[in-house]
Parts: sequence; C-alpha cells; structure tokens
Amino acid sequence: MSYAPDFVEKWRRATIYIEKILEGAKPVDPPVEQPKFELVINLKTSKEIGLTIPQWVLMRTDRVIK
Repeated sequence: MSYAPDFVEKWRRATIYIEKILEGAKPVDPPVEQPKFELVINLKTSKEIGLTIPQWVLMRTDRVIK
C-alpha cells in the first residue's frame, strides 16, 4: 500500500512552471499548488501476507495492482 504524490503529474506541472519562467514570468508569480496524491494497493502482496483489504478501502483506491 502506498499513499504518495503522483510523480508523473508532478513533473508535468513542473514543466508548465518552467515554461512560464522561460517566457518571462518572475519565479514568484506562479501560484504554489498542492500535488495530487494517489493511493495504490498491491492485492497480490496483501494476499501473500494474509492481509484482507476492506471493500470500502478498495473503492477509494486510485490504482489497484492485481
């Protein structure tokens, strides 16, 4: 189980900031943004260690690895 920022989205947003700065914006002008977090659960590993993930947790999960 992992709850962490979505790194692909994080780098995508960083390129937008860099583009704005290269076009002449001051580095302090763009707003600070909260990264999007994602919850990932590995069901195969949880079954191997005997852990049962409740259905309500799986419904809130962004990505499930089977």
